Formats: sequence, structure tokens, C-alpha cells
Amino acid sequence: MHDKAGKQADPDIQGASASQQATMVHVLQDRLEGLSIDRFNNFEDPRQEWRRLASEIFGSFFLVLVAAGGDMVGHAFPGSIGNAAVVVAPGLMVMAMIMFMGRVSGAHFNPMVSVGFALRGEFPWKRVPGYILAQFIGGVVAVLLLQQIVHTSGQWAMTVPGHHVSSLAAIGAEAVLTMGLLSVILGTASGAQQVGILGAVAVGGYIALAGLWASPLSGASMNPMRSLAPDLVSLHFHAWAVYVIGPFVGMCLAVAMAYVLRGPGGDRTAALAAQGSLASERAS
Repeated sequence: MHDKAGKQADPDIQGASASQQATMVHVLQDRLEGLSIDRFNNFEDPRQEWRRLASEIFGSFFLVLVAAGGDMVGHAFPGSIGNAAVVVAPGLMVMAMIMFMGRVSGAHFNPMVSVGFALRGEFPWKRVPGYILAQFIGGVVAVLLLQQIVHTSGQWAMTVPGHHVSSLAAIGAEAVLTMGLLSVILGTASGAQQVGILGAVAVGGYIALAGLWASPLSGASMNPMRSLAPDLVSLHFHAWAVYVIGPFVGMCLAVAMAYVLRGPGGDRTAALAAQGSLASERAS
């Protein structure tokens, strides 16, 4: 006489020997594990979206914490932080965050990166608004925290054109710098380059180098989120258009150059780099 569980059991398992039953159980467990990992890896699975957004908030928070923090701490403690440290630190932080969370969300931390990947067909447009919102949340929270810690207004972290640099010249500088940054990001993500994790070094190195020579021109922001977060907190919007128009133009130029160099986007390696993968891919 079978109990309720026995009635529902697989007849093949019931009729098998003990060793066969054990083998069948292991096979079933492997299949269930595979389904779980596949679901975990599946970027299209909406149940995983909150992880991606949390990653973008977290990474953007630390990027702005360093980028804005250098200026705010330097104002609060004059002479404590040199200009080289202020412009190199964000590059090092981006490098660390890409290595730390690149497989979770793609480590964009910049609205222009999200839009650029989408234009290349390597990131779904429907996820762009959520990413941009997450990036701004992380940036604003970072400035608010800095104000409480340093007791200095977020206004000191604003990016503005340098002395005797016109708004048009600053837009041009931001456009050129962002074109270079997006070119590095799109290029190292491409399957044609096969750079892998070293892409983090390339991106972080570019941000540091761009800041070392161009920060006197425009602040070398290359990121609307980094520039607008202090503006939003301090409610001062002195030169916000420079840091929206310049990076947007630069991003469009980088996407056009990527087409010239590598043709249409959408290759699988670049999509994985842009979208992230929460666990290692299973061997096919």
C-alpha cells in the first residue's frame, strides 16, 4: 500500500534499484541547479533587475563620493588634497568598481554609458531609464552624506568651466573627453578586442589621464550624473548645460566611431559586458 507521497512518485524511480535511484536523484538535482543558475544569469529575468539597479546605485555612490569628496574635503581642509589626487582618485575608484561589480550590472555609473550601449544594440532601451535613475540616486546620496561628514556645501563639488574658458569651449572639451571615454568603454567591451577584466584598467586609466590634463578646462567630468548630483543637492545650476550637452555629443561621436571601426554593434561579448552576468556562464 502506497502513501500519498508514494502515489505521486515517479514510477521509473519506484521500480529502480537503490543505486539507480541515487543516480536519478543526482541528475534531477543537477538539472534543478542548472535551471536556478540559468535564471540567475538571465539578464532578461525581471526578478534580477533589482540587483542590477542596486549595483548602479552602489557604484555611482562611491564614484561621486570620491569625485565630489576630493573637492569638498579640499575646501574644508585647505592644502590637504592636491589637484592630481582629486582627478586621479575617480579613475581608480571606477577601476575598482568595475572589477567589483562589473558582472552584476555592467558597471555603467554614467548615463552616457547606458545610452551608448543601447545605441549599439548591446543594452535594452527599456532598462535605460531605471539605470539612469539609479545612478542619480547614488550620486545625490553621496553628496548628501559628504555634506554631513565634511560640513561643506555640495556647491564646492560642482564642475564648472575654468577661468577664461567659455561655455562653448567647455562643451567642446567635455565632448572630446567623453568621446574618448566611451570609445575606450565600447572598444574594451567588444568581442573583437578580447580585453576582459583589463578593460577596467583601461577605463580607470583613461579617466585619470583625462583629468590630469583637462580638469582646468571643464573639470573633466564626462558624466552628467557626477556633475548634476552636486547641482541638485545645492540647488545651484550654474553651468549644467555644459555637462549635459558636451557628454551627449561626445557619446554620439563615440558610437559613430565604433561603427566605423567595428561595424554594427550587438555582438554577444559586448552585450554580456554591458548587461552583466550574476554568475559564471555554464559550459555549453
